[in-house]
Amino acid sequence: MKETLPVIYISALLFLLILAAIFILREVIRTRRAESTFSRLQNKLKQEKGDSRDYYELGSLYLDKKLFVQSIALFQKALKAQKDLEPENQALIYNAMGYAYFAQEQYDLAIRQYKEALKLYPEYVTALNNLGNVYDRKQMTAKALETYEQALQYDPNNTTAKRRAESLRKRLVGSEQ
Repeated sequence: MKETLPVIYISALLFLLILAAIFILREVIRTRRAESTFSRLQNKLKQEKGDSRDYYELGSLYLDKKLFVQSIALFQKALKAQKDLEPENQALIYNAMGYAYFAQEQYDLAIRQYKEALKLYPEYVTALNNLGNVYDRKQMTAKALETYEQALQYDPNNTTAKRRAESLRKRLVGSEQ
C-alpha cells in the first residue's frame, strides 16, 4: 500500500497537468484563429470596401475585445454597405450595436437599437432578452417583465427570460406589499 500511494499521487498530478495543457492549447488555438481573422479583415477593409458581413464580423471581434466605439462604427458601416440586406441580418447588426451601447452604459441608445432590431425581426428572442435587461438596469421593472414575457411567448424554454421574469415578478410583488 505504501508503494502505490506515491504512484497514485503522481498519476493524479499528471492527469491534472494533461487536462490543463489541453485547455490551454484549445484557448491558444481559439485566440490565434480570432487574431488571424481580425488581422485579415482589418487588412482587407483598409485596401478595399468590404461587404456588410466583413464589417459585422470585424465589429463583433472588436466587441469581444471590448472596443465598443470602434465596433459601433463598423456596425454602422455594415448597415450602409448593402441596402438589400435581409431583415434578420439587419436585426443582428442592430442587436450588436445595442449591446455595444449597453456596455458603455448608454442605455437610451441601446434601447433604440434593440427596438430597431425587433422592428425588423419581432421574434428575435436575444434582442428581447437584451431589451429586458436594459429596462431592468434603468429600473423600469414593469417594462422589463413585459419584455421578458414577450420573449417567452416566442421561446417558452428560454432560460434567461424565465429566470429574469420570475425574479422581476418577485420584485414587483414585494414592492406592492
